[in-house]
Amino acid sequence: MNPLLQVKHLVKRFESGGGLLGGPKQVVRAVNDVSFDVARGQSLGLVGESGCGKSTVARTLLRLVEPDEGAILFDGIALQDANAAQMRKLRQRIQIVFQDPFASLNPRLTIRQALSEPLRVHGLGSAAQIDARIRRILDEVGLPQTALDRYPHEFSGGQRQRVGIARALVLDPELIVADEPVSALDVSVQAQILQLLERLKKERGLSFVFVSHDLGVIRHFCDEVCVMYLGRIVERGATEQVLDAPLHPYSRVLRDSSPVPDPTARITLNRITGEIPSPTNLPSGCTYHPRCARAQANCQANVPELRELSDGRSAACFYPLVEQ
Repeated sequence: MNPLLQVKHLVKRFESGGGLLGGPKQVVRAVNDVSFDVARGQSLGLVGESGCGKSTVARTLLRLVEPDEGAILFDGIALQDANAAQMRKLRQRIQIVFQDPFASLNPRLTIRQALSEPLRVHGLGSAAQIDARIRRILDEVGLPQTALDRYPHEFSGGQRQRVGIARALVLDPELIVADEPVSALDVSVQAQILQLLERLKKERGLSFVFVSHDLGVIRHFCDEVCVMYLGRIVERGATEQVLDAPLHPYSRVLRDSSPVPDPTARITLNRITGEIPSPTNLPSGCTYHPRCARAQANCQANVPELRELSDGRSAACFYPLVEQ
C-alpha cells in the first residue's frame, strides 16, 4: 500500500535584507532537501532545535507556505501542482492544529460559529445537520455543549486547544499536521491533550505529522521520528530506536539534553561546542561538522546523504555512532 503522504526533496528558501534599508540580500535555507513518508494511521514526529525548519515543513504540507522545490504527494495527488479549487477540496482531508490556540481562533466568533464555518464554506450539510455535527465533535473532544455560545477568551488554554482540535476534526480529515500542539500548555494539560489525540488517532485511523521539540512527547505519541538540523533531516527511524540508540551525533546530543522525569537517574551529557551556524551562511559539507567531535576532513568537504543503515533506520553521517 502506498503511503498517505510522500514528501520528496522539499526545499524552502526565504530572502532577508535589501529593500528600503539597503544592504545585500541574504537567503535563508529553512528547508533543504527534506524527504519522508507517512503511512495511513501512522504518526511521524519532526524534532530539532528552534529554527531547524520543522514548522516550515509543517506549513508547506498545506501550502500555507509555498515550497520552492520538491514534491508533496497526498494519496498520490501532487499538492504543489493543485490549483485553488483543488486545494480547497484537499484541505477537507488535511487539517492543522496550531501551537497557540488563542492566536489561531478568531476572538470575534463564538465556538459555534468557528466550528460551523468550515462546513458552510464546503457546503457540507443543512443548518440542522451542521449543528448536529459540531455537537458530536464537541462531545468527542471532551467539551460541554454549553461551550458553543462562548468566545475563545472564556476558556482555559487546554480548553482552547480542544476547540482547535475540534475545528480540525469537523471536516473528517485523514491527516492532521500538529505544530507544537502542547508546548504552550501546563504539563498536566499536555497529558490530557496527548491522550485525546491518541484516542482520536485510534478511533478515526488518523495519520499525524507531529512537530515538537519535546522528546518525551514524541516518544509517547509518534511511531517514527525525523531529527532535523539546519533544514535537513539527519536521522530517521522508529522512535524508540532513534531515541534509545541514536546513530547521528546530533541526535545523541539532542536526546541527552532532554530532561528525564526520574530524580534518581544519572545522565552523562555529551558536550557540544560552538554555536549553531547562521542559516544564511551555512558551513560547507556536513552542516554539523563545526560542532561535532567525530568530524573529519571529508565532513568539511562533502554533504552526507541520508542513507539507510539497518532495520529501516537512516542517518546522514559519514561516521555514525553505531557502524553498520
